[in-house]
Amino acid sequence: MTTAGPRTSDHDIEPIFLERWSPRAFSGEAIPEPVLMQIFEAARWAASAYNSQPWRFVYARRDTPSWEAMLSLFVEGNRVWCKQAGALVVIASDSLMLPPGKDTRVPSHSHSFDTGAASANLALQATKLGWYAHAMIGFDRERAFAELGFGEGYRIEAAMALGRLGDKSTLPESLQSRESPNGRKPLAEIVFEGKYTR
Repeated sequence: MTTAGPRTSDHDIEPIFLERWSPRAFSGEAIPEPVLMQIFEAARWAASAYNSQPWRFVYARRDTPSWEAMLSLFVEGNRVWCKQAGALVVIASDSLMLPPGKDTRVPSHSHSFDTGAASANLALQATKLGWYAHAMIGFDRERAFAELGFGEGYRIEAAMALGRLGDKSTLPESLQSRESPNGRKPLAEIVFEGKYTR
């Protein structure tokens, strides 16, 4: 078992997996661009089918010209706390890839899966550096697609807020009680030998 904060795993794992969680209470501190690039660098090294690297990240750091436009993409329920983040990120994937030895792009079955792996790397690196990532789907994906410059073949996957932890009393009351690391289903509900049995 491994314990980090209020979380304890059933088997020994690296503490970073327990330390990573998705807070909503951020401090309002702007994330320095070099730190943000470190976080994206970790995402860059994720595994992908045929090394196609389908992930794309469009970001806005707080107190920069692109901040308000990015923040406006979020639904009101998320905007109320995302406005205190240090950066906002929209994550997309390229649904087409160029397999080795081919000269025509073909559909990629795993573009979303691969982009999820890159996003996990991103969140873990952020945690390692003392920042936190909260991914969400509560934003206007159609507007994001149109306004952020994506074209045919791309899929908007999720958005993410990055920031330093803040005081949960800054959140609406309805969110304050949810502002702590949560648990996970037991392995017996998600891992099966030989055949899925549920």
